[in-house]
Amino acid sequence: MYWNGYNGGPCDGCLTEEFLIQRGIRQGDPLSPFLFLLAAAGFNILMKASMTNNIYHAYGVGSHREVSLSHLQFADDTLILGEKNWLNVRTIQAVLLLFEEVSGLKVNFKKKLADGC
Repeated sequence: MYWNGYNGGPCDGCLTEEFLIQRGIRQGDPLSPFLFLLAAAGFNILMKASMTNNIYHAYGVGSHREVSLSHLQFADDTLILGEKNWLNVRTIQAVLLLFEEVSGLKVNFKKKLADGC
């Protein structure tokens, strides 16, 4: 992924003229999944930080809740799991907005499902 700027480089032993680089990569680019993994790692860091600071409480699994699940990621899908409380809801909203700012990716807030059982 690259941002607005100018670049030039060697081509057949000669330097090319500078050209404008615009934001993004083409769909189907083989580098795309790896770049997304880097961005997804950022989300993982934000989630861990929110749990370390006790502002997000993950979903406990097991009879004594010995395993905690905060999120699962596969390809470009993310499933967020946590205790049912308003602090978690506000924390997730803040994490997703911060993730958008830092990564440049956009979260589709219309494509969500909030379900508390």
